[in-house]
Amino acid sequence: MSQFVTPHYIFTGENALDDAKNVIGTFGKKALLVTGRHIGKSPMFKSLTDALNDIGTDYAVFDGITGEPTDTMIAEGLEIYKTENCDFLIGIGGGSPLDSAKAIAAMSVNPGKICDYNGKVIEGKVPPIVAIPTTAGTGSEATKFTIVTDTEKGIKMLLKGDCLVPEAAVINPEYTVDMPKTVTAATGLDALTHAVEAYTSVKAGDLTDDLAVSAVKRIVKYLPRVYKNGCDMKARNQMLIAAFEAGICINNSSVTIVHGMSRPIGALFHVPHGLSNAMLLKECIGFALDGAYERFADLGRAVGVATKDDVDEMAAKKFLAKLSEVCEACEVPTLKEYGIDRDKFHAVIEKMAEDAIASGSPANTRKQVTKTDCIEIYEKLI
Repeated sequence: MSQFVTPHYIFTGENALDDAKNVIGTFGKKALLVTGRHIGKSPMFKSLTDALNDIGTDYAVFDGITGEPTDTMIAEGLEIYKTENCDFLIGIGGGSPLDSAKAIAAMSVNPGKICDYNGKVIEGKVPPIVAIPTTAGTGSEATKFTIVTDTEKGIKMLLKGDCLVPEAAVINPEYTVDMPKTVTAATGLDALTHAVEAYTSVKAGDLTDDLAVSAVKRIVKYLPRVYKNGCDMKARNQMLIAAFEAGICINNSSVTIVHGMSRPIGALFHVPHGLSNAMLLKECIGFALDGAYERFADLGRAVGVATKDDVDEMAAKKFLAKLSEVCEACEVPTLKEYGIDRDKFHAVIEKMAEDAIASGSPANTRKQVTKTDCIEIYEKLI
């Protein structure tokens, strides 16, 4: 790995927005604020508009992100960006508004529709993007990725490009306090998946290794704690740090089999991304284990469930058991408990397996992953 990509400016802590506002003011004359309707009515959104008013920066609002981003949402946001003559973007909310801000930025300088760029690298000089997360998990504030659903084909597109890395990330743990328990769990387990996959990816490197191990240790310790007590500010802060670390990791070493198989479930059954990752975590990591016993063993020792006296295979299996324990502590439902019909799921398993392999993510696993492997894993879920 010869290049390490991160946001240019990173502001953290309770005064992060106040510290960031003068820098944000240099990005342009008018911002498009990309968010959802709930966040758009929140005190944290008002703190953002107050900050922009303080520095004399104009803004328009697009609050049409009603779930995980779709091509139609991006087209709607792009139209507002252009008609309002905006010249930079601020995404505030969970991963969906942040991903949407990136996609709108990309399409503001590229021809065609967002669906034309599936599997391609986004290029060009996009307008500056500011990312303000209100969840601790997706790491979108640190990454060069955006995930958008192609509503016609029924697939989640993974779009990427170094130009999509936000110019500034503003990270305030107070913004995550109002997250429901289910969102805390889903986003936290998304961050855990990012970190584990980054460490065990064939693209892992020394810099990402250190950040991935740090993130895994934080999440294993603090996610069950913050799930029980959402007002635990230390745990909230540690989870935000971990999500950011894990986001930087996947920027540079990518994801593997879990994400590859998760996206089709989300696209076809509308399961939140972090939750579908969590549903797959045990089976996918269990499959990948014997391709990277040493790497998974490292994680087992790092979180304290294995010792140096354990052989790598045993240490790796102990780590897998710990992952299952964290998922249980966060009350991750099965597909059936989530309400997914068994027959409908079986009817699309082959398509999901094809889409998973086509995404390219499973190829980063330190073990060959075939369509048949994906089918067998999907069949174990329901």
